Amino acid sequence: MSSSALSPLSSRDHLNADTNGFMLLEADGQQPSQRAPNKVVLKKKVTLLRGISIIIGTIIGAGIFISPKGILQHTGTVGMALVMWTACGILSLFGALSYAELGTSIKKSGAHYTYILEAFGPLPAFVRVWVELIVIRPAATAVISLAFGQYILEPIFMPCGVPELAIKMVTTIGITVVMYINSMSVSWTARLQIFLTFCKLAAILIIIVPGMAHLFKGETQHFSQPLKAKELNLMGIPLAFYSGMYAYAGWFYMNFVTEEVENPEKNIPLAICISMAVVTIGYVLTNVAYFAVMSPEELLASEAVAVTFAERLMGKFSIAVPIFVALSCFGSMNGGIFAVARMFYVASREGHLPEILSMIHVRKHTPIPAVIVLYPLTIFMLFMSDIYSLLNFLSFARWLFIGLAVSGLIYLRYKRPDMPRPFKVPLLIPAFFALTCLFIVALSLYSDPFNTGIGFAITLTGIPAYYLFVVWDKSQSASKD
Repeated sequence: MSSSALSPLSSRDHLNADTNGFMLLEADGQQPSQRAPNKVVLKKKVTLLRGISIIIGTIIGAGIFISPKGILQHTGTVGMALVMWTACGILSLFGALSYAELGTSIKKSGAHYTYILEAFGPLPAFVRVWVELIVIRPAATAVISLAFGQYILEPIFMPCGVPELAIKMVTTIGITVVMYINSMSVSWTARLQIFLTFCKLAAILIIIVPGMAHLFKGETQHFSQPLKAKELNLMGIPLAFYSGMYAYAGWFYMNFVTEEVENPEKNIPLAICISMAVVTIGYVLTNVAYFAVMSPEELLASEAVAVTFAERLMGKFSIAVPIFVALSCFGSMNGGIFAVARMFYVASREGHLPEILSMIHVRKHTPIPAVIVLYPLTIFMLFMSDIYSLLNFLSFARWLFIGLAVSGLIYLRYKRPDMPRPFKVPLLIPAFFALTCLFIVALSLYSDPFNTGIGFAITLTGIPAYYLFVVWDKSQSASKD
């Protein structure tokens, strides 16, 4: 692809298109609607339906089908597990509503990065995008991609195991396809995400409908004493809560693409509320269906809960479950890359990442460099032997920065009271959610101080990186001028 097809957006330059086809533009705080017509920007192609598909399609991954047992394991009872699934859905809605206010008042893409930048300045915002770029996003994409490779091949190799080399080859192909589609067209990426989201919802309905039918036939023995446990472990409640919040993570993905959302004042809150309602109801009813067919002990012992469920009720049709799981993983890959590439694009536009990452293709209107920067890092992660430990190291960082962003909402209420807020939530909601995030971080430090400490050390590398790559680089550029 020729460089003349790309247009960098930079906060340092503001020129018209030159003879080589480049266009250097400034991120001067203007909303997309205020920019000059000749500027190359990301087009508003994210409708309400596409926004819903981004949120649902990234929240629902493989976990609800394969191992939705973290909550049950730590609560010990069917009743408490279902209460915890519901409570975590409601609490995630509180976070999502807070982000709806931030997204409608700060109409810039980038989600956590942008909100932290607006409220607390460049250093914490840079640390957030630094950790996301070098570790979190490549590792997370590699993990969900490996699950895709595993389950798309499982029907072919059943009943034998799938060779590791075959998994990694198919995984590499899947990542390449997702990166290519995201680079070529926003519309096709969004259409693919809508299709995959409907596949996820169809998979959940395939579990819920026969499970409810089984329950209505009188198979209620697993619900007869829903709160009775052999022993009550109070320390398990916070850990169950942690598992539940992780299962709902993804409600913030639409905020990564705010500048591309049609009518964001209306569509962001609507998409968030509809998506969270659908996911919460779907998760709770899916677990009810599981318990209608399987005992808690059987569910905890199962390697793949949805497969065990399907084998009990559907016989040979259970072979379709791995296909649906693979499609669900592919949807999470697609939605995650589509959204997070916008964070890198915005960070580059602000001068926190190399300028090339803010380039937009002048005809396709996609941030191609910001998409493909993840490709080599993700492929590298595929061949790491301990990729899951990386995610464990940095799981606390997600909640730390989300809590910081939501705290920024409260801070901006007092710092900038005149900021237009088309959607406004009661302060109790962001305050409660921010405290919850701090609780999760504290729980991580208490329950796993070694791994959390390593993650904290990796996060802190962003501070010297900021002064080396941002502050020092700007001072060098200023001295040359």
